[in-house]
Amino acid sequence: MFGGASARSCPADPEFLFFDEPTSGLDPITAATINRLIEDCVTRLRATTVTITHDLASARQIANRVAMLHGGRIVWEGPVGELDRSGSAHVEQFVHGRADGPVTAEPPT
Repeated sequence: MFGGASARSCPADPEFLFFDEPTSGLDPITAATINRLIEDCVTRLRATTVTITHDLASARQIANRVAMLHGGRIVWEGPVGELDRSGSAHVEQFVHGRADGPVTAEPPT
């Protein structure tokens, strides 16, 4: 999106913007376009965003800080740049896509 189309895609004057899986199921080019649109809206509107995503590439592009939830609790929170050195077994498993670890397909007990 360019110029006017980008401007029209952002809400009027929000304090917060919420995004739920904004790049889910998209090809990498479209996902990058959506991420750029989000960045543009945030910069222009000076809004805080809360984004729910499983897309680490997107999180790394649009986030300043991230939190990982597991079992309804925040198990790690910090700057996006620290994801790869979080020291959290939960984050390490997710970042590296490992089947074994504290995160399972079964709900926590």
